[in-house]
Formats: sequence, C-alpha cells, structure tokens
Amino acid sequence: MRALFLLALVCAAQAGGKKDDAKKDDTGGDAKGGSCPGGTCDITKLGASGDGKTDSTKALQEAWASACGGSGKNTILIPKGDYLTGPLNYTGPCKGDVTIQVDGNLLASTDLSLYKGNWIEILRVENLVITGKGTLNGQGPSVWSKNSCAKKYDCKILPNSLVLDFITKGEVSGITLLNSKFFHMNVFQCKDVVIKDVTVTAPGDSPNTDGIHMGDSSGISIVNTVIGVGDDCISIGPGSTKINITGVTCGPGHGISIGSLGRYKDEKDVTDVSVKDCTLKKSTNGLRIKAYEDAASVLTASKIHYENVKMEDVANPIIIDMKYCPNKICTSSGASKVTVKDVSFKNITGTSSTPEAVSLLCSDKIPCSGVTMDSVNVEYSGKNNKTMAVCKNAKVTATASLKELECA
Repeated sequence: MRALFLLALVCAAQAGGKKDDAKKDDTGGDAKGGSCPGGTCDITKLGASGDGKTDSTKALQEAWASACGGSGKNTILIPKGDYLTGPLNYTGPCKGDVTIQVDGNLLASTDLSLYKGNWIEILRVENLVITGKGTLNGQGPSVWSKNSCAKKYDCKILPNSLVLDFITKGEVSGITLLNSKFFHMNVFQCKDVVIKDVTVTAPGDSPNTDGIHMGDSSGISIVNTVIGVGDDCISIGPGSTKINITGVTCGPGHGISIGSLGRYKDEKDVTDVSVKDCTLKKSTNGLRIKAYEDAASVLTASKIHYENVKMEDVANPIIIDMKYCPNKICTSSGASKVTVKDVSFKNITGTSSTPEAVSLLCSDKIPCSGVTMDSVNVEYSGKNNKTMAVCKNAKVTATASLKELECA
C-alpha cells in the first residue's frame, strides 16, 4: 500500500515527541503514584457512561494513568455497554503489567477535528494484554468519503483504530475490530506480540481498511484470526522479521501481502515469514508480494514460506508483483532495487476466479530467484478457459502440478 511507510514515519515522529513525557499520563498528571482498587480500574467508576452518546474519553485516560502507574498487575475494565471516546493516548513505560479487559464496545468519535493522529495508540509498554469479547468500533462509514488516498500520495490519512508502538511482549486476543476509519491495527517497532482469536470486519469496498499491518517489527504471530476488510487482510511492511501467520481466514480483502516494498527511502529487509494453514475466500489476491519497480530503497524480501493454504475463488491466488503501481499514480517502470528470493509455496490448493492462478511478475533488472512450488493445485473455476501460470523474470523450481509454467 502507498501509505504504509508514511504511517511508520508518523508513528516514529509521535514516539519521539512522547519520549520525554514517558513517565506522565496523558492528562498531564504524574503516573508514578497511580493505583486501582483491587487492581481493577472500572471505567464506569471513573465517570464513563455506556449509553453510546456520552464522551467517556476522560475516564479511559484516568484509568490508564492509574493502571500504568500502579505496581504489580492492574486491569482496565471496560464493562458491557457502548462507550463513546475521542483519541486515547496510552503511554508507558508502566510500573507493572497492564491488561485492558474489553467486555463492552468502544465507539470512536466521528469528529475528525479531535484527532491529531490515531484513535487508540499505546506506546512503550512491556507485557501488555488486550483481551475480551468486546468491540473497537471505528465508525468508519461516516468518514470514508473523506479518504482521497486513491488519488494522491500526500492525502490526509484518517485515524487508525488500534496502534501498537514499541510494545514488547504483548497479546491481543478475543476482541473484534470493526469499521476502522483507516487501518484496523498497525504494529510498529514491536517485539514478540501475539494476535490471536481476533475478528476484523469492514465492507469489501471500504477504502484502506487494512486488517493488520506491521512494520519494523519482529516476532509477530497472528493466529486463528478472521479478517474481512476493504484492503489487505494482513500487510507485512518493510523491516518485518520472524513473522508467523497461522490459521487465518481472509475475505473479502486484498489477501495476505508482503509490501508494498520500496516506496520510501531507508526501508529495511523483510525476512523469515511463515504463512500456514490459512484460507482465503473471494479475495482479490491470495498470497502476494508487491514492490515498486522505481523503488527508493535497496532491500530484500527473503526466506518466505507458504504452506497448506486453501483458495476459494480468489482472483490472484499466487502473485509476485514487482511492478506494483496502484491507481497509476506512480512510475510503473524504473531500475528496481528490491530483491525477492527464497520463496516457497507448498500444498496450495483450491480455486481461482481468474485463469491466471499463478502470476510471477518479477523485475527484468533483478529477477526473482529461489522460488519453489510443491503441490500447487489451484484451478480456474470458470468455463472455457484453462488454468494458467505466468512467469516473467523468475527462476522457479516446480512440480508436475505446474508443468505449464514457463519463465522468461
């Protein structure tokens, strides 16, 4: 996506601005003496109202100040109900461990003038847990018409719903993210974070509503999660290493993507990515690697393994696109600086909604290398056209299931 690295830069700028204030809560108070009765900060005891209309931002900020400032283990409890909030800035480091228990629903304000950045941003926290059966509702339909990113790069980026910046040893489980204004979850410079049993939902035509995006992060696992959105279900941005995606269902959406890569300067390599036991349903892409041919950075995507993935009428089940140029607002040709190598596809099955089940469209300047395909059996579901595999500028080792594959 065009805006991925821009978002990372925005997050980094925010992190730099908050560093000196890391020991203060976001209401301006000193967090060092906070505490929660019995270790639980119930937001309704701090003035939050679950009527879906009353602004509960202050109560949620006070709950963070107390939980983060308290030693030991503290919990912010969001009981059942609908709680309207503006932007929430949760900054550490914290004295102890914090759990955010989401049993109710948080509703993001639709007043864009309130937002300087994202909706819920959590910065510099260790041992963070976000869990529960509640929902983070971005209320995106009211503002999606204000998204102009399909027309220009310098567009105004709408608020992401949940942003994790510089989190170490975190877990997000059970919750639902609904109708984000922009990305549903953005993971930046995090280490050892598990996202499991999460549901992410937005209409298939909603703009830039990526499910989970990550960048400059390592040790990120996404497990048993269901994602249906208007953009990439999962997007793995530059600087991502040791990524594990298992048991994910994607659709609608643009698939499970690495990239886009090379749009901005100083991007870092992507390596050690594993995608296993996943299902993609009626998505516009399946397993995708995308990079700009006129890349501004020299970087490599390598050691990428896809295994046991089922396609159900996916438009581009397997695609490496080294000439990525969305909406024709970039330069579609140039001297590529992105290398793609050591990519394996094993036991990829199901159906394609287009004849080209496999498209390896690599750069003539830097061909893809070390691509292997073992037991890839994806068939075109339509009539009067046979299934095809197209390969340009790629060195591929394939089994008989792809005997028609020819590399230029």
